[in-house]
Order: sequence, then structure tokens, then C-alpha cells
Amino acid sequence: MDPATGLSVRGDELLIKAREAMIAAVHTFNGAGLTFRAELFIVTSVIAWTYLMHAFYRREGIDYRYKNADGTVKKTTSGEDCYWELGMCLRHGRCPIPGGAVKNLEFLIMIRHEIEHRMTSRIDDAVSAKMQACCINFNEAIKKLFGGQYGLERRLPIALQFVTFSSDQRSILKKASSLPAHIETLMDEFHNGLSDEQMADPDFAYRVVFVPKLANRKSAADLAVEFVKPGSEEAAEINRVLLKEVEKKRYLGKQIIEIMQAEGYPKFKQGSHTALWHALDAKNPANNFGRDGEYKGMWVWYESWLQRVRAHCQEHAADYQDVAVDLHA
Repeated sequence: MDPATGLSVRGDELLIKAREAMIAAVHTFNGAGLTFRAELFIVTSVIAWTYLMHAFYRREGIDYRYKNADGTVKKTTSGEDCYWELGMCLRHGRCPIPGGAVKNLEFLIMIRHEIEHRMTSRIDDAVSAKMQACCINFNEAIKKLFGGQYGLERRLPIALQFVTFSSDQRSILKKASSLPAHIETLMDEFHNGLSDEQMADPDFAYRVVFVPKLANRKSAADLAVEFVKPGSEEAAEINRVLLKEVEKKRYLGKQIIEIMQAEGYPKFKQGSHTALWHALDAKNPANNFGRDGEYKGMWVWYESWLQRVRAHCQEHAADYQDVAVDLHA
């Protein structure tokens, strides 16, 4: 029996496995010298969540085994019962996990399915916010469902970093390590299916900002991380600083075209858009119509470009609108 948690291998095997799998996932990701850390984290964390959900359903008396059409339990080729995978656990009506956390897991499951069948290059940066949310959500879920003594915060310290990055350096790094096309497409499709509220939910993707600062109190001088109370004067000051860095609303070229077509210009297509931005030298930084995206070869447009394209379509409406046929002529 674990003296810290009271867990026993005999009666709490699923809960023990859930905790150990998540601890292993975090240790693996934080380990130095690994190349495919994100992939390893995702696979192991999905195992952790699966054990956690099985432990919950077992406690609640819910049969989490697959059934045949005649009601008998499905069996594996070796004769063992077939238990629900994580996706099925999340779809059950009694699933206790909040919506944002469910979306987070659905995203990671989608990535896991893709990386199981294809070779990937490093995707750590692209999914780091989702992985951080996955850890926090798991810790909150296990404490809420089974008790605070099962939390992992004492087992997993803050990871130390050897370097800091400026925003310019980070942008360069992201462009240099572009995502595989199939992974980027999957992520775009998933994100496009979410509302703004779902995208901003910290249960879906947990993002934090590190602000270098001098400690106001000597006793806090050695704190690497200091939590600031929302609404406080210090939080307001940080917010004022961060507001200067808030990114303008961004659009992909495809979205610009779709918006124009929805506004009544169906003949405004990819070629039209490309010809227009070439003619106006719109990708010249001096024009402030857009900027390089986060990954190599990506470009995003600002609201100012959307307005310019709209004005162009209005000025040349006859070229881009469907011509109505007058039957009485």
C-alpha cells in the first residue's frame, strides 16, 4: 500500500496505473535527448486517461465492455473482454469530464491516430499548449473524482529550462520546423470546428506567459514561478504590457476567398486573390496587410487586407458576381 495515497495494488490497480502512466508521460516529455517527445507523451497520456475513466466507471457500476448484438461481451482473439477505448469513455452519457477537457482529449486522440500510421517530424511546439492542458485536466479530474490525496503536483516538479527565447527567435524556430502537411491539415480541420469560446477554454489549450521580473519581497527572490491574483494591481500591469503584444485578427488566404464568396462574389477565387495581392505588393511588410505565419511557407492576412479585398470586389462587382439572366428581355 502507498502510504501517501492509501492506494493498494489489489483493489486500486486501475487508479495506480492511471497515475503512473501520466507521471511516465510527463517524465518522458521532460527527459533530455528525446526526439519524438510529443508523440510519446500523447500515447502514454491517452493510456493514463483510459485507466482513469475505467476506474470511474467501475466505481459507478457502469459496464465499460463492448457488447455483441446479442448482448454478450465482445472478446479479443485471446479470449479476454474488450473494454472501451478512451473515445468511447468520453462519449458515454455519464462521462464526468468537462467539455473543454473532452475537446482537448479528442484533439490528442486525433493526433495519436495519425502518428500511429505515419512517420512524423517534431510536433512539440504545435501541440504543447494542448499537452499542458491535458496534464492539468488529468490532475484536476483525479482529485475531483477520487480525492485530493491522489493529485500529482508533489510528484512532478516544475521543469527547468536552459534558455529563454525572444518572440523573434521563437518565430524563426517554428518556421524552421514546419509541421508535416497531413498533421497541419488535421489540426486546421479540428480547430475550424471549434467556437471562439472553445478555442479560448484553458481546458482545451493551456497557455501561460512568462514575464521576467524582480521580486518585490526578498523572501520571494528565489521563486521561479509566481502566481498573480486576477484583478490585482500587478495583474493589471501585466495585462497592460501584454495588450501591446496582442496579435491582430488573422486570416488565411482561403478564408479571405470564402468570406468574399459568402458576401456575393462567387467568382472571386484563388487566382483572383493571388493576382490582387501581387498587383498591390500586399506581402510587402511596409503595407501592413499581413505577415509570415508561424510555420514555414505560411502567410496570414490582417483585417486591413480583408477590407481592401472587399473594396476591390465592390469596385469590380460585375467581374465577381453571378450575372442574372433577365427572362423578360
